[in-house]
Amino acid sequence: MNQRVALIGTGVMGGAILAGLTAPGAPQRDVVVVDAVPGRAAQVAAERGVRHADRGADAARGADVVVIAVKPKDVAGVLAEIAPAVSPETLVLSVAAGLGCAFYESRLPDGVPVVRVMPNTPATIGRGVSAISAGAAAREEHLATAESLLAPTGVVVRVAEKDQDAVTAISGSGPAYVFYLIDALAEAGVLLGLGRQVATTLATQTVLGSGALAAETGEHPAVLRERVSSPAGTTVAALHRLDVAGVRGAVVDAAIAAHARASELARELAEG
Repeated sequence: MNQRVALIGTGVMGGAILAGLTAPGAPQRDVVVVDAVPGRAAQVAAERGVRHADRGADAARGADVVVIAVKPKDVAGVLAEIAPAVSPETLVLSVAAGLGCAFYESRLPDGVPVVRVMPNTPATIGRGVSAISAGAAAREEHLATAESLLAPTGVVVRVAEKDQDAVTAISGSGPAYVFYLIDALAEAGVLLGLGRQVATTLATQTVLGSGALAAETGEHPAVLRERVSSPAGTTVAALHRLDVAGVRGAVVDAAIAAHARASELARELAEG
């Protein structure tokens, strides 16, 4: 019997998950989509070859997994709608930022397993990283199911839920830091006389290749950096200027600020 998955929300992250669920070679699943935008679920269902429903409760009834991929402010309303349709046999997977498992558990029947996910935007092209955390009733089998569903979107790691705000600061917000660096490198290239398209290509591919090298070798970034840094060379001169400008400390401070804001937003959402 095919696993039945109800996907509530077909925006950026919901769409990324749906793309993985329906990719060529993916395990056969019975997928039902729901979206608050009139007509969108039907359109997406037709494009992806899945079914659609008008209400979350209709999609969730009988589902093995319910994926909640709506904006955080809309989650409480979705939970109120699906609560009568789920049971401890239903895994609820949340990709809504900032809301802890307890928020879901307090609004769903006792014993419903919840797994919280913090993805990032490269998931939309299958190159993301998602951190998953188990709620009170979630067991190994539920985490394994979550990993299977998310695998097509990129790398999946397990973390304690208390660390999710740190994940948000590093990988959740991290793409913006990287785009910031790409933009800065490209702008430097333009100032040095390169055409903007060439400068942007050089910057983008350098970041892409460097990340791939770090991932594939597994070596410490400092070791890889040293291999590019010849004594009294161009790279050492550039790195010295970055150190003088406090760039390393600024990056750390930026992540700490993101962590603090993530914690603050989580409290506001829980209280709201």
